[in-house]
Amino acid sequence: MSTPETTAAASPDSGARGADALPDYAPVPRSALGPALNEQGYHVGRVERNLYWVTDGTYQSAFLTTPDGVVLFDAPPTIGRNLQRAVDEVAAANGVSNTVSHLIYSHHHADHAGASSLFDTGVVRIGHEETRRLLLRDDDPARPAPTETFQDRRTLEIGGERIELAWHGANHSPDNIIIHLPDHDTLMLVDIVNPGWAPVYVSNLTEDIPGYLEAPANALAYSWKHFIGGHLGRLGTRDDVRLHQQYMADISESSRKAIDTVDPTRYFVKYGANSWAAVKGYLDEVTAVAAAPVIEKYTGVLAAADVFTESTTFWVMESIRLDLGYGSQVHP
Repeated sequence: MSTPETTAAASPDSGARGADALPDYAPVPRSALGPALNEQGYHVGRVERNLYWVTDGTYQSAFLTTPDGVVLFDAPPTIGRNLQRAVDEVAAANGVSNTVSHLIYSHHHADHAGASSLFDTGVVRIGHEETRRLLLRDDDPARPAPTETFQDRRTLEIGGERIELAWHGANHSPDNIIIHLPDHDTLMLVDIVNPGWAPVYVSNLTEDIPGYLEAPANALAYSWKHFIGGHLGRLGTRDDVRLHQQYMADISESSRKAIDTVDPTRYFVKYGANSWAAVKGYLDEVTAVAAAPVIEKYTGVLAAADVFTESTTFWVMESIRLDLGYGSQVHP
């Protein structure tokens, strides 16, 4: 009797045949791609002066070398121990300390903070007060809670370097903050803009769409040249943030038009007492109608616009309906 394991072992090309059955997507624009990774699977590069960034092609972190030690911004587990390797590489080349003295959390999510425990317990961890509350609640040993917190704004002076932290309200998560390094012309805002790429599922898995839509304008109000978005393989620019802004504005406008024009009647006639089937049919059509012109406009401009725009459109459309009350009708 054959099993899936023995069948696969006997058919070395079965994986290739399975891949042939998968959907095709538009090519990734070269403008979306970042630098090549080294043999250890990471790239570390200078942002400006003593500020550096690290990527594994999917996630990003950054660090600042100072006379008082290294300040690390986020610790994604996919980069993991390569974070210290990147710090060691820069420290050896420049004759500076490789000791991480401070770790600043952009927010509490494990995909950006799950390697925090790799660093010494003496590291000063800093984050928003909500980050501390959520990490204490989640009780994840990989993500020790920050020992220093702030509410709205805090300016750090570490080793002669200035770091400005600001919380403008909930967006991707309740605690997601802006990290501004004015002397390095750099702003870090994670899980809002993916430079060169469309957002992943439901607007980068965002909890608060009105805050998410407002976040790029908050970022652009600061003075900076270099943008660290937390994801994928390259740094961003102000133009990347503006392009993302326009993409989301087009999704919002198209969603309103679809809410105004798609008639749900046939779904409720068809499915009768099965209300959820009718609701699904209606919302799926609204989403598809709203997403279609945006996909056409941004395919070839933003990588994966054809992959994830429908998902993001669904979430934006639901926020427009539920958060803003657009299209809501009161029974007479």
